[in-house]
This record gives sequence, structure tokens and C-alpha cells, in this order.
Amino acid sequence: MKTDIKLSRKLASALLHFAQISPDIEICGLVSSKNNVPFRCYPIENRAIESKNRFLLDSKQQISALKKIRENDEELFAIYHSHPNAPACPSALDLEMATYENALHLIISLNTKGILELRAFKIENQNATEISITL
Repeated sequence: MKTDIKLSRKLASALLHFAQISPDIEICGLVSSKNNVPFRCYPIENRAIESKNRFLLDSKQQISALKKIRENDEELFAIYHSHPNAPACPSALDLEMATYENALHLIISLNTKGILELRAFKIENQNATEISITL
């Protein structure tokens, strides 16, 4: 298992920006890779009823994003979402709902004033292992 990942500043900035412009809901989407290098983000609407503290990828947009990833010869690298009022750690619900075992989970926290936090986790069998991120 990979113990660290490299994210371009451009990709990390895009993820942090999406979280900042929607601070009242959990933003979510997919990140693709080429040759196991994170490449592009695909924002997807959060359809959760309680979108302030959970996320549910819009199924039509998710299918469309996965199709574009395949068409662009990319692979699913990660699922990302934000925590507007919680640390950048998987919640019990995040652990329970994780279904793509081959994808990492990127979590952005807006919980700290003035500082955005981005952390990566591998989730298997409802257990999370942190993967370090290098920009």
C-alpha cells in the first residue's frame, strides 16, 4: 500500500477552493489519475439531505464523471469531500459508507479559522489509515 501521495499545488488549490466557496455544506467529488499521479478533479453535487455533515454523490453526475475518467484514459484515484465544522478525519459515517476500496479518501476541513486542512486516507473494512500528502 502506498504510504504517501504527491498532489500538484494546482489540484490541491482547486479542492481547497471548492470547499471555501461552499462553507455551509460538505462538497464532494472524484479525483482521477494518470499513471497513478493525481490529475483532475470532478466536482459532484452533494445530494445528502443533511449536507452540512454528510455527503452523498449525485448518482447521475457520479456515473458521468466515471465515464469521462474512462474516456480520458484516467483512473479513479480518490473520492474527496469536506468537513465544514469537523477535523479532516473520516467520521464514523465516512468509514461506514466507504465503498471504493481502491480509491483514497481526501478530506478537507474548514474547522480551523484561517487554515484549511487536506488529509488523505485509505479506508478498508471501516478502518482508516492516513496517507501523507506532498505538494
